[in-house]
Amino acid sequence: MTMDADDPADLRIGGYQPFSTVDFPDALCAVVFCQGCALRCDYCHNRELLDARRPGTIGWAAIGEHLESRRGLIDAVVFSGGEPLLQRALAPAARAVKAMGMKVGLHTAGASPARLASVLPCLDWVGFDLKAPFNAYAPLTGVDAGLKTKEALDILSRAGVPFEARTTVWPAFHTIDSLVEMAQVAHAAGASRYALQQARDPATRRPLACDVFFDAAQADAVRRAHPNVILRAA
Repeated sequence: MTMDADDPADLRIGGYQPFSTVDFPDALCAVVFCQGCALRCDYCHNRELLDARRPGTIGWAAIGEHLESRRGLIDAVVFSGGEPLLQRALAPAARAVKAMGMKVGLHTAGASPARLASVLPCLDWVGFDLKAPFNAYAPLTGVDAGLKTKEALDILSRAGVPFEARTTVWPAFHTIDSLVEMAQVAHAAGASRYALQQARDPATRRPLACDVFFDAAQADAVRRAHPNVILRAA
């Protein structure tokens, strides 16, 4: 499902974080959480953002006013989710941020390759989610989105916009072989780094134990597939 709008005021927003030091590399940023996601990942911890029809919790006007008041203090704005690429209003919102003199970041799983291509001229950095090997998306996400994800990654790779690839490691699904395969894909695409992110139990919010975080041999196997692998604890 895509959400049709061409005005930043029509961006449906499920949350706003006015200050973050971890969502855009080497920059102080604000984070806009866009409403709606087509995937249904087992480990999702932002389930309140999944329903694209759910009313937003804050309007773009309020966010724009806050950003204007922080000119010179905030370096960048990151559009996260949910899945920002579901909304046509993403592009005008990104342009509005650029007009304020701030950088624009995007967190995406590549849901719409065409929309990614259209918004790329506004982007300074992308965090690209690799959920699974391309032929194994459906069991983890509920959607057979592997080919679409590959198309989006290919577009990003050719664009020259700096990006990291990252995978939230779900112990019941991911194997060391699948992580190595995704690290190879990330390296071939030109990702500056490949981040393995520790998942949380959706019910308890507690970090889940995962071998690759505690077994040096497994971590080293992934590092042989990509020269810059980081382990991002929950």
